[in-house]
Amino acid sequence: MSHTPPQALHRQLGTGSAAMLGLGSIFGTGVFVAIGLGIDIAGVWIVPAILVAGLVAACNALSSAQLAASIPVSGGTYEYGYRLLHPLAGFTAGWLFLLAKSASAASAALGASAYGLRLVGLSNTMVIVAVGAGLSVAVTILVLSGLRRSNMVNTAIVSLTLIALLAFVIAAFPETANLCHSVDWPARLSEAPGWSDFAYAAALMFVAYTGYGRIATMGEEVHAPESTIPRAIVATLLISLLVYIAVAVCMVATLPLSTGKSLAEMSTPLELAAQALQVPSLSILVSVGAVAAMLGVLLNLVLGLSRVVLAMARRGDLPKPLSLISQQGNPNRAVIVVGLVILALVLIGNIETVWSFSAFTVLIYYAITNAAALRLADADRRYPRWISVAGLLGCLSLAFFVPMAVWLAGIAVILLGLCFRVVLRLTGAERGSHTSD
Repeated sequence: MSHTPPQALHRQLGTGSAAMLGLGSIFGTGVFVAIGLGIDIAGVWIVPAILVAGLVAACNALSSAQLAASIPVSGGTYEYGYRLLHPLAGFTAGWLFLLAKSASAASAALGASAYGLRLVGLSNTMVIVAVGAGLSVAVTILVLSGLRRSNMVNTAIVSLTLIALLAFVIAAFPETANLCHSVDWPARLSEAPGWSDFAYAAALMFVAYTGYGRIATMGEEVHAPESTIPRAIVATLLISLLVYIAVAVCMVATLPLSTGKSLAEMSTPLELAAQALQVPSLSILVSVGAVAAMLGVLLNLVLGLSRVVLAMARRGDLPKPLSLISQQGNPNRAVIVVGLVILALVLIGNIETVWSFSAFTVLIYYAITNAAALRLADADRRYPRWISVAGLLGCLSLAFFVPMAVWLAGIAVILLGLCFRVVLRLTGAERGSHTSD
């Protein structure tokens, strides 16, 4: 019997396209939902929380960039963990990526649904969930149609999102300037949250940066990955940091948020802030931009998740049929499985819990990324080792400040995944022995 080598994906993305894919993964739920959740937890201290999260994300971004440049294949930290640490570390990273980003994708679908329904005056929870489920199915079908068409749609989405955010920041500038001059800052800053609340807000905001990892998971699909991937990741992170700070400052000035909100209110904080400014059509533009942005997140996450499923199936950590690539160069079976998982999470309908779960799992994922970067040979190292050490410690420090029930659930699903791998390997070995007999 002849052995057929794994099929390769097509290299068709340059630096600009790769950066746009990263921004499409970042500018969505983070800026339109997570900042509101963070203000609810940390108040005016959301800006320092964004900076802390950005610093940790920067360390992770540089670790990811040098790993992706040295090992330019699909799979991201799943592959790096396998090659540089241990097969179990690689599997754990892949499993965590699937969990974290599926949760982020479900949050994006719910957020897009909530903002879209606000445009027509609807805020019923069941309707939000139903529309979110429909959006997840529609985006999965788009990804099945091929990467090139999806990339074109993503570019349009990012452009519209930036226009909406810029309009909000410009409209909110007078209110922000008034706040800066009139507020009693010593008294306001003395209302600092406890360290645990501050760290929780930073953990939630960390997830909002991690779209740059989307670029690393597509190592097989970019031209000159050794130079393209690092440039695209760094550019994506810097742009997102500036946008997050600008939007957060304006939101604090226009709409101090309170607890006890409905799903619709938790999912649409930026639209509520735009309404408070009473600028004609601004809330409509923000809602349209939000819908576009979170559809972009959903689109890019389905793409990235399917590539990790592809890489894991190639190694036998997921069922082998998921490694098949269509004649058009698309991993259709992996895309369908990812779409079904996201759909199941959307039906849960609790955006804060899902986002917190994503925070814990993605922080552990990037802890493994930094550990793998520490194992790079000196010839492959582009940045000092202390960057990866800082990223590793930062991720582990923030991960356990999410609610205890969430991180306990995260540990439980890690153990479940490891058990699943053992069963899959045992059944595969048993089938192989029967075949040889």
